[in-house]
Amino acid sequence: MRVVITGGAGFIGSHLCDRYINESHEVLCLDNFVTGSKTNITQLMQNPKFTLIECDISDGLPVDGPVDRILHMASPASPIGYLSNPLLTLRAGSLGTFNALDLARKHDARILLASTSEIYGDPKVHPQTEDYWGNVNPIGLRSVYDEAKRFSESVVMCYHRQYGVQTRIVRIFNTYGPRMQANDGRALPTFLSQALAGEPLTVFGDGQQTRSFCFVSDLVEGLYRLLESSFTEPVNLGNPDEITVIELAREICDLVDQASEIRFETLPQDDPQLRRPDISRAQDILDWNPTVTRQEGIARTLDHFRQVLQQTPSSL
Repeated sequence: MRVVITGGAGFIGSHLCDRYINESHEVLCLDNFVTGSKTNITQLMQNPKFTLIECDISDGLPVDGPVDRILHMASPASPIGYLSNPLLTLRAGSLGTFNALDLARKHDARILLASTSEIYGDPKVHPQTEDYWGNVNPIGLRSVYDEAKRFSESVVMCYHRQYGVQTRIVRIFNTYGPRMQANDGRALPTFLSQALAGEPLTVFGDGQQTRSFCFVSDLVEGLYRLLESSFTEPVNLGNPDEITVIELAREICDLVDQASEIRFETLPQDDPQLRRPDISRAQDILDWNPTVTRQEGIARTLDHFRQVLQQTPSSL
């Protein structure tokens, strides 16, 4: 197949590039490198089946030739990323989504939209199921990401209903693993980098808010299965193993073998109090379950962070 991956140099996008290249497909990686990194795809640059196209998908997808699959991953996804680039985030979720769907329609290609658990906002339903409509502040700081993804889902379903485009929607819950940016503002990479540097771990609020962490290889497997399925409604992908943020901080201190101080700071606006996916739909339709435990996944991520720290001491 000939596969287009928008945001292909990002954290999850680059792992998808690896997956499709390893299965001998041709991959066109589109990225503007606002939050993606060329170091994530260095291992692919000499592969004849891999093509990097540096572009802003909000201006169009400059892809020639046939297209069989599109994975629309492009968007800042961390709080630091989308709060630093609010309008770019909204453009990626609106104009970028229109452009990706137009390319799919033109080539009769199957397209997957990477949506997010953030469309549930600060949920009043726990765990979150796909039929929950969410509790989102449409004008809050986080709305640039939340509403961009909610809008993207609406556009995707319109193209499916009006034009018969083969669409898939995934709602991605907290995902982690190698190639995460240490300074992206999310709890797990922040804790790892702070612990490795011997710094206090920053916990927002009282730390009793919960998160559920899915290792990137499990997520990629779920994305692959969903794109090859015939299911067109949203599907949650994440690991339902829920933990409080303060417990996560202590877990990482133990793993890094650091008696780090924990520093509490004010909880950001609209920060979700609860986050846990109901993955019954993915289990039933995709026969998918996460297989990497949090302890194993954090250890593998920690190894990556240590390697990066050794190569570039100022990077963490």
